[in-house]
Amino acid sequence: MADMFRLTMLRALFILAAAMVCPSAAFAAGALNIGVQLEPPNLDPTSGAAAAIDEVVYANLFEGLTRINEDGSVSPLLAERWTVSDDGRVYDFKLREGVTFHDGTVFDADDVVFTLNRAKAPTSTNAQRPIFEMIEEVRATGAYTVRITLKEPLGAFPTYLGWGDAVIVAPESAATNASHPVGTGPFKFSRWRKGASATLVRNENYWGDRSNLDQINFIFIPDPTAAFAALMAGDVDGFPNYPAAENLGLIERDDRFKIVTGTGEGEMILAINNGKPPFNDIAVRRALNHAIDKNAVIKAGLFGFGTSIGSHFPPHHPAYEDLTGLYPYDPAEAKRLLADAGYPDGFKTTLALPPPAYARRGGEVIAAQLEAVGVKVDIRNIEWAQWLDQIFANKNYDLTIVSHTEPLDIDIYARDDYYFQYRSDAFNNVIAKLRGENDPAQRDALLREAQRIIAKDAVNVFIASGPKIAVWSKDVTGVWANAPVQANDLTQADVAGRAPLTPGAHGTSSLPLWPIFVFIAAAFTLVAIFAKASPAYLASRAASMALTLFIASLVIFFLIEIAPGDPAAFMMGLNADPAAVEALREELGLNHSLMTRYAHWIGGLAMGDFGISYTYRTPVAELMAERIWVSLPLALLAFAISTAIGIPAGLAAAARRDQTSGKSIIAAAQAGVAIPNFWLAILLVMVFAVTLRWFSAGGFPGWDAGFFPAFKALFLPALALAIPQAAILTQIMRSSTIETLREDYIRTARAKGLTRRETLIAHALRNALIPVLTILGLQFAFLIAGGVIIENVFYLPGLGRMVFQAIAQRDLIVVEGVVMALVFTVVAIAFLIDLAYAIVDPRLHGGRR
Repeated sequence: MADMFRLTMLRALFILAAAMVCPSAAFAAGALNIGVQLEPPNLDPTSGAAAAIDEVVYANLFEGLTRINEDGSVSPLLAERWTVSDDGRVYDFKLREGVTFHDGTVFDADDVVFTLNRAKAPTSTNAQRPIFEMIEEVRATGAYTVRITLKEPLGAFPTYLGWGDAVIVAPESAATNASHPVGTGPFKFSRWRKGASATLVRNENYWGDRSNLDQINFIFIPDPTAAFAALMAGDVDGFPNYPAAENLGLIERDDRFKIVTGTGEGEMILAINNGKPPFNDIAVRRALNHAIDKNAVIKAGLFGFGTSIGSHFPPHHPAYEDLTGLYPYDPAEAKRLLADAGYPDGFKTTLALPPPAYARRGGEVIAAQLEAVGVKVDIRNIEWAQWLDQIFANKNYDLTIVSHTEPLDIDIYARDDYYFQYRSDAFNNVIAKLRGENDPAQRDALLREAQRIIAKDAVNVFIASGPKIAVWSKDVTGVWANAPVQANDLTQADVAGRAPLTPGAHGTSSLPLWPIFVFIAAAFTLVAIFAKASPAYLASRAASMALTLFIASLVIFFLIEIAPGDPAAFMMGLNADPAAVEALREELGLNHSLMTRYAHWIGGLAMGDFGISYTYRTPVAELMAERIWVSLPLALLAFAISTAIGIPAGLAAAARRDQTSGKSIIAAAQAGVAIPNFWLAILLVMVFAVTLRWFSAGGFPGWDAGFFPAFKALFLPALALAIPQAAILTQIMRSSTIETLREDYIRTARAKGLTRRETLIAHALRNALIPVLTILGLQFAFLIAGGVIIENVFYLPGLGRMVFQAIAQRDLIVVEGVVMALVFTVVAIAFLIDLAYAIVDPRLHGGRR
């Protein structure tokens, strides 16, 4: 038995050595590898509000008539120049000639007309449709001239044309831009491996200056700990928005990196429901402003990075007015104002906190500060879907913390039905003047007046302007420090000393699902044959499975559908036009009744159609096909490792239970059970990826990169999944084997002269495996369905991470499809285990089967 255990350990070491010498899964030389926290739901900035879309494609792939520069100024891009009529309503644009889209289509005035008419159409899902609805007419006055007539003057119109919502698209490719974008920019689309990365390559036919980079890889790493590990392991060249500010001290001491701090457009606020007592009293709102120490909140919520603000406006803008002195931190003044308002003993309120760390961490400090002046705060942590439904849509809240990241969005306070429920004729008049003013100096003056009004009215507690904190390799140059728009402009970026990209790239095809179905059918057939199962038994079990799946489908569908949060509102963002949200609901079929949608969904499942993803706008079956070829090999590898370790270790522990070696094995198994797999995963990354650099910290290159790179990418995650399961299996195998060794037939075999090893292998093992089979089946089901934590730590594009993302994005159709597939997996495995009992124990053959 000691020999068997040593052989098992040698096999494990061989697997580790083989994985170490496998070629690295790193991206090719000549590319800039960028880590981003959020994956875009699609790649068309004209049909979605997510900032993650612009972070990939704005300026790099798509271009507009104008562009926003790093300092926030506006300059011509696809329009060479323009003129404005005296009344500010008519814009005449001269377009740039010699520009082509990435598919070879020629750019001209017709494309501009198509783009703007599409954006303002009644069926448009453009998040900024209200702006485009101000266009009365857009027409081509020549092949390369366009006249845009507005319904009323709009001084910021050239700025709006520089946003991602206004990039120019061609009618020939607009319908497929969500998944295969075609623009005019210096980079063109190469590949989007959903859940893993998006790749842009240089556009050799670009009309402007040739880009320095051959390729850009945007690598999606949602977990802050994984982001730190990927950076330290060299898997990425940097993060334009680093998600783990708590690690900046460590990074600052590493001479491989540079920290670049710039300004952003995000205003962190304690939002107050102005329409709800007691917050409809300005004295109460002013008391809250005096009660909060903004510097303490910045230190807790933003790790000390951020600039205090006194109104809803970014400090880097020329029109910014410093109003932070209007409400200095003064708890005594806060108590006096509350007493004057009729609340000498304070009052009770609730503070709703969405998921971001700035809200959760800052919220604890704010609650304590409000408690100090007598306001008793009940903290409720909620998800984004709940925040959008309860707070943003239905205004059912007292206080909440959020960061508004849209550029120059102070005009939201002029929306009477906005979730602040603030109404001011004076403010609305200022915004009305601002919209019609073209003179920059007059616009700045009006913006300063608007800041003063909402500050004096204490609409909210304006806490901080969040910084843009980037971490880059010292070899990276030409990247923006500031973020006047939510984008990563990499048109001037370069990586010093990196070799050019060699010709050729991985294919974009994904592996199909049919081999998995063939494998499942073959497994059922073989197990049924060897188990000698009767047709009647198989039919009864199949009927039982069908009934179980039907009941499960009802539970899954209705529980998920009744959960709070409107998917369309979530996708369109905070400031989306309600009509655009309604148009998206109609497009997604969300306006139908629950029963109608269930019938459509279950009917599709019966035909193998899982529906269309709300966010990705692609069939759910295609998404599952991409992800299952990560999750299934990961589960199989983890299953193989845990079985290869657990069963021999359990046998050895049982055979030598009274010896030191046997006790050592069971002690190690108990430690393995106690170690959380996410902690083990982080430990493996820090040792083997960050310190030794034998493996990448995460990610998956795809099977088309070759078997060994893919195997190497899965090895550490599989090990993290396998070790706790191997520990459990060791204990179960040991107990079962000890129980079997006490049977009479074992003593008879020993009396006949068989050695301990022969008795153990020939007689005890087979019977000891019967209870272990159940554990093996449950473990495999867990490895398939329960890998979400490991997939997030290693940022693997598997099924678990897809479900996690889909829940966060309210992509209900994806959640329902994947959960249903996982339920089928568990039920099928249970059936196979039941049949496998008959193979292991011949006594179970016969009439019952």
